[in-house]
Amino acid sequence: MIDIHCHILAGIDDGPQQQSDTLDMLEKAIEDGITDIIATPHHRNRKYINDKVDVLSYVGELNSIILERELPIKIHPGQEVRIYGEIVEDFQNDEILCLAGTTNYVLVELPSSQVPAYTERVVYEMLVDGLVPIIAHPERNSSIMENPDKLFRLINQGALSQVTAASVAGDFGKKVQKFSIELLEHQLSHFVASDAHDINHRGFAMKRALKVLNSTYNHDLQVIENAANLLNGKPLNLNPPIEIKPKGFWSKILSR
Repeated sequence: MIDIHCHILAGIDDGPQQQSDTLDMLEKAIEDGITDIIATPHHRNRKYINDKVDVLSYVGELNSIILERELPIKIHPGQEVRIYGEIVEDFQNDEILCLAGTTNYVLVELPSSQVPAYTERVVYEMLVDGLVPIIAHPERNSSIMENPDKLFRLINQGALSQVTAASVAGDFGKKVQKFSIELLEHQLSHFVASDAHDINHRGFAMKRALKVLNSTYNHDLQVIENAANLLNGKPLNLNPPIEIKPKGFWSKILSR
């Protein structure tokens, strides 16, 4: 199983702070059936900056430790890039890292409470430049939860998205769990990944998430295949997005 979003590198963001913590996470990842992790430290989120050259170095060091310990897992480079206007320019300047270092997919994080007005422009510029943005954990974005059409427009434009395993498993509550599954059912999300930060509070939960998906509807195979296809440079399983009827406040506004 492939995990395309994980904070596994020690001491560079809000993930593990010591190498021993990283080793504990690797042990749990292996127990959860994960064979490959794309390390995605935060980048340009107003607190952390982890440029491409640094991430490549950190990943190389961790893979050396894994090799020495003969662990059945491999780390690949990536970033979780907070959306900003100069992403394409910085990619061209070799500061932005695509997932696994060899694909054209970039993991993009939105602020937790909004979708910035310039988001569609940035997505357009990325797509024109040959980059495919994958929106991280949209199920936990309060603006998207209130008005799913904001995500629909981005997916319809050509972006993809990834829901968090713990969200699907119910760790963030029933509302987030239901919305996560709804996004997958409506082809508005295309991956399930851990977004793991540690082993106690923000763990992997991949097996539990896939169990929920398998019992809810037979969608687990698609998200597993998409992660593997991304890592191996193969086409993804994609279907046209379906709009989610807005609820509450936005239902009244949009029906006028």
